[in-house]
Amino acid sequence: MPSHPSLPPFPPAAPAAGSPADWRHVALPRPAEVERPRFHQATIDDLGTPLADVTFVVVDLETTGGSPKDSAITEIGAVKVRGGQVVGEFQTLVDPGTEIPPYISVLTGITSMMVATAPRIDAVLPAFLEFARGTVLVAHNAPFDLGFLKAACEASGVLWPAFASVDTAVLARRLLTRDEVPNCKLGTLAPFFSTTTQPCHRALADARATVDVLHGLFERLGPLGVTSLEELTGLTRQVDPQRRRKRHLAEHVPTGPGVYVFRGPRDEPLYVGTSTDLRSRVRSYFTAGEQRSRMTEMVALAERIEALPCAHDLEAAVRELRLIAEHKPRYNRRSRFPERALWVRLTEEVFPRLSVVRRVRPGAGVFLGPFPDRRAADAAVAAVHEALPLRQCTSRLSLTVLGTACALAGMGRCGAPCTGAQSREEYASVAAVFAAAVAADPRDLVSPLLARVERLGAEGRYEDAAVLRDRVAVLVRAVRRRQRLESLARVPEL
Repeated sequence: MPSHPSLPPFPPAAPAAGSPADWRHVALPRPAEVERPRFHQATIDDLGTPLADVTFVVVDLETTGGSPKDSAITEIGAVKVRGGQVVGEFQTLVDPGTEIPPYISVLTGITSMMVATAPRIDAVLPAFLEFARGTVLVAHNAPFDLGFLKAACEASGVLWPAFASVDTAVLARRLLTRDEVPNCKLGTLAPFFSTTTQPCHRALADARATVDVLHGLFERLGPLGVTSLEELTGLTRQVDPQRRRKRHLAEHVPTGPGVYVFRGPRDEPLYVGTSTDLRSRVRSYFTAGEQRSRMTEMVALAERIEALPCAHDLEAAVRELRLIAEHKPRYNRRSRFPERALWVRLTEEVFPRLSVVRRVRPGAGVFLGPFPDRRAADAAVAAVHEALPLRQCTSRLSLTVLGTACALAGMGRCGAPCTGAQSREEYASVAAVFAAAVAADPRDLVSPLLARVERLGAEGRYEDAAVLRDRVAVLVRAVRRRQRLESLARVPEL
């Protein structure tokens, strides 16, 4: 109903000569005492900056490690897009000033020789900052890439501009469900969005793939009514009100290293974690920085938080693993359960072979691992079989009872000890290469694999080269981790 009083009827105005009377010609005087409601037409400025008018620079880095405190940038790749169109690209290798670790070279394909003549980061930064000036930076796992860039600016004495940023990993967690993708890694999102470039741990290729992922995520924003940059940043920073209301659970948590336990309605452990600063870590679960759906669900169930202060980080790590093994909280990562880890075992036989097992038994052979899942273990086994002609049959062989050779022997992939073509001593020398790689130096095992990767690349067989490269990366990481764990296991106190 109108808020103003109804107006009295008005006499019709005189129609034009020769025309019939028409209600549309009625004059409606507007008395001064009657206030009509006024409406305001919103402007584009009121609605924010439309996404189609924003220039984004999608950036990706390759580095020598995982932290800017002790690692450096080896490659920068960036793609500038506006309105869905690519308007420029930026790519350069960077001399990190140190040797690139071998496992990083295996992962990225970037060697110390490749960056020997590349510019240093202090010469690259001004060009990149000029390329990105006035844009919004986009990265997959933005804290990693932007953290390295900010650290490089600080070390070079360059002022870091106040860039707005978008994290495609966080955006994917907000827009995609677990039924659509199992995780929000770039390697998982790329096939889901059918990107034109596949990520391969090279900066420009990964940046191009992230561009397609960003545009795919933008298509999900329409039904949500998100059309401006301000709404986009608000979406990625949104905090669930239910989670915000539970911030009081962290009030009693002290600072310093220790273990924290989220407990549910029946006081059952829901999640066990560790941190060098308990209070800061626990409080982060109630902020927009925590975007994992499982953690959001866990916080919604939590009724209280138990804090266990420790003397140092090592004690906290040991107590955390013991609590997880004892209670098996349902929201902890599966890889934290020791009984679910996998190992690659070189069996104790006359002619040993590789098998994937769940337990390490002293004196039962050579063990490589642990691996988080079957896929990683199988990739390491495949890499070893590419380098060494170890038998792949599962039957137990005898020195006296001979059999027939399989297809692998005809392909040169096995020495056929089952037929007597290879003596026990000759086969033992082959198996010794794997044992030496696990215990000390993997060079003899990995060198032929890296040579084959180079050969496949030179022949233009890039997909085969990438598959083998990834298998070698899994193998090298497993050897490195196994040797580190063995050195720790020798300490009596541990």
